[in-house]
Amino acid sequence: MNSPGNRLPNGHFVITLDFELYWGVRDSRSFESYKENILGVWEAIPAMLESFSRHGIKVTFATVGFLFCRNKKELLHFFPEVLPDYPDKSFSPFENKYMDKIGDSERQDPYHYAPSLVELLMEHPEHEIGTHTFSHYYCLEGSSNEAFRADLESARDIAATYGIRLESIVFPRNQYSPEVLQICRQAGITSYRGNEEAWAYHPRNGASLTSAIRLMRLVDSYINLTGHHCAELKPPPPGEPLNIPSSRFLRPFHQKLKFADGLKLRRIKQSMTHAARKNLCYHLWWHPHNFGKNLKENIATLDAILEHYSFLRKKYGFESITMKQLTTKFNNDGQPRQSHRGKEKSH
Repeated sequence: MNSPGNRLPNGHFVITLDFELYWGVRDSRSFESYKENILGVWEAIPAMLESFSRHGIKVTFATVGFLFCRNKKELLHFFPEVLPDYPDKSFSPFENKYMDKIGDSERQDPYHYAPSLVELLMEHPEHEIGTHTFSHYYCLEGSSNEAFRADLESARDIAATYGIRLESIVFPRNQYSPEVLQICRQAGITSYRGNEEAWAYHPRNGASLTSAIRLMRLVDSYINLTGHHCAELKPPPPGEPLNIPSSRFLRPFHQKLKFADGLKLRRIKQSMTHAARKNLCYHLWWHPHNFGKNLKENIATLDAILEHYSFLRKKYGFESITMKQLTTKFNNDGQPRQSHRGKEKSH
């Protein structure tokens, strides 16, 4: 069940994309096995932007800070003052001489740099560029809060060189804690993508993500095991950003699961309809590299989802909105009047 909150006058459709290139899978997939997906991002993002424009969709691109860097010199310059101190050094891109392996610029290394894609996103002001931390930082893998704070400062500083003010965050591997939420709010972050309420989706480190949990999540993508996960937003605890919780991860096309694509699509559409009818928030997310292969099939699925959104918009006033926009709207319209005291202004 969703916790009671202050209901907004209509339902909202939020999409967040975890934009990370190879930084997001560096510790879990070999370069050779996944480079096609990563290189495919350069076609996938323009294709998705075209689909979003055609359907009037607004999206939050949660972007790893490394991707903003125009060259290796700039990347090294923006290193955090306190580096991650994970017990497992493989989680850190600053360890094991990993930086020696990357190229000097986007032209040489489109797997680790993406300033031109950031600039492309900026040509679409209807979308928001948020943060996915600077280094694809894992908050539940044993590193210190001081290292997380430094990482977030680096993300903020490199984004500022583009004139971007970061106001929303998506946590890598969906790992977060009350302590890091406090740090985010102190850094000017006003919203984050929380996890679904069901037990299988609770924030946990990699060692706790068992095969049984993964299987339950997979089946839940096709058959409704845990509910619609449509949220009624509620005021955050003091000192924390607004939680705009996830509803569903959009799983990419897979040849072996092609037979179940209709179930996956129906699962998403039914929950979107529930959100639109009940004036709730439906939050869909994926990674651009999920569309890096089988782009045609993935865009067809996306178009089907967005066509359903268009139907719900006309029938129920369902509204596509970024995380930043929804936070502003909630602060203005969804909370009691006294909650406006001390609210920061947004640019």
